[in-house]
Amino acid sequence: MTSTVPLFNPATEIETRKADHLRVCLEEDVQFQQVTSGFECYRFTHHCLPEINRSDINLQTTFLGKHLGAPLLISSMTGGTELAKLVNTRLATVAQRYRLAMGVGSQRIAIEQPQLASTFAVRSFAPDILLLANLGAVQLNYGCGLDECLHLVDSLEADALILHLNPLQECVQSKGDTDFRGLLSKIAQLCQQLPVPVIAKEVGNGISAVMAQKLIDAGVAAIDVAGAGGTSWAKVESQRAKDNKQRRLGQTFADWGLATADCLNSIRAIAPTIPLIASGGLTNGLDVAKAIALGADLAGLARPFLAAAVTSEAAVDELAEILIAELETALFCTGNTSLAELRSSGALQPVAKWGVESME
Repeated sequence: MTSTVPLFNPATEIETRKADHLRVCLEEDVQFQQVTSGFECYRFTHHCLPEINRSDINLQTTFLGKHLGAPLLISSMTGGTELAKLVNTRLATVAQRYRLAMGVGSQRIAIEQPQLASTFAVRSFAPDILLLANLGAVQLNYGCGLDECLHLVDSLEADALILHLNPLQECVQSKGDTDFRGLLSKIAQLCQQLPVPVIAKEVGNGISAVMAQKLIDAGVAAIDVAGAGGTSWAKVESQRAKDNKQRRLGQTFADWGLATADCLNSIRAIAPTIPLIASGGLTNGLDVAKAIALGADLAGLARPFLAAAVTSEAAVDELAEILIAELETALFCTGNTSLAELRSSGALQPVAKWGVESME
């Protein structure tokens, strides 16, 4: 797919990387091929007589104390270029209209080049939404500390800070930051000192139950599993690699990671109450419904929103409306009027129950 908006002409290496990420995600085949999100391994039990009025379905929820119109997160994507500014503005405008949560892309560039902070600044377009700032956790080992994190949160007027975990991406990325020593203790310290909640998020390779427990013990307020099955950042970095070694690394590890559904199941088994976000390979409202039924509190989508946002605000609006309609339909056809009912209904069952061989 070709963007209808010209890409920003970057002036620095990090701006070039930001522009490349947008271009590659939109125009190249960077999806997982062998590993899926795992949601296809589950089916809902259809209720031919739901005994409810669809108009009574209520998708409202709260997350980290913030009221949402639906359990949808426009996942972290971009910032740092003129195209990114336009994308973020369109996303935030629609998020406000439907009261959806939104995360911005990594704000490291806003620390290194403060003049680009405006490409992330969307609060004026979305005064009421749950808005999430974002920084790579590894940057805590590369000069970023409490002051920098506070600055990012304050400049965005954010309700929480995402610390994204991306060891594979950093390995494949040319000149990636790969010193992950001692990060858990630094995350714990930041969780104690930062006045807003900290969310731990992978970038598409998943978080296991063991790692989730360590992060919970460190004090994170929520976890975004960001599992395998959607965009492979190993493939993204392979596409923009400047040498054969990095290109080969991305190809070798293109399908590395834990399926999103598996992450949800394993984390919920050891942490029944931690606020949990499902992202990684979700493409429609039925996936969202399955994620909620498996224990997620929110469901995040990135690439579908990105593809819509480079087209127009109207395209983003249409996507949000479709996702909500699909989610409502899943609730209606399982006889549930709320997200809490859906979670407790037992309507979602493994595919094997239906006599169909599991894809696992």
